[in-house]
Amino acid sequence: MSNLYLIVPGYGNSGENHWQTHFEHQLPGAKRVEQKNWEQPICADWVDAIDTAVRACPSNDVVLIGHSLGCIAIAHWAQQHAVVIRGALLVAPPDLENPHEELPIQGFIPIPLLSLPFPSIVVASNNDPWASLERSRFFSEKWGSRLIFLENAGHINADAGFGEWKEGLQLLSRF
Repeated sequence: MSNLYLIVPGYGNSGENHWQTHFEHQLPGAKRVEQKNWEQPICADWVDAIDTAVRACPSNDVVLIGHSLGCIAIAHWAQQHAVVIRGALLVAPPDLENPHEELPIQGFIPIPLLSLPFPSIVVASNNDPWASLERSRFFSEKWGSRLIFLENAGHINADAGFGEWKEGLQLLSRF
């Protein structure tokens, strides 16, 4: 059976030019985890949406594809729910405990620091305004994730030039 892909965007959702949207259109059967509120996120709601989407999948061959705040929501979900999945690609997790700017979010901190119960890859940039190299490395180590650094990739989003991100699609083959 092939993997089932659940796209977990971050704050504000991912627009048409974002790599997550391209993945959603390119990966067979990929689905976006829709949230009640993209602009004033509540962690418990986001975790519930992830859990509902994962449990609706017909098998545990699920790969979560998170960006930014979506990565933190996935870490909270993994801490709260004992569901077996194939893995997670966690791109540009933000350091919400040392934020670049204040966001109207609730319940996402403290960031869970327990090892994730599934294989995971953290992709981070050396110049992401939302997380230093040290914090990205720290999250990766705590979550038991493989760490991949990108040079000068910003927040690894559409604004940083990450639309059709072929290298990101290739990372999914590791699951």
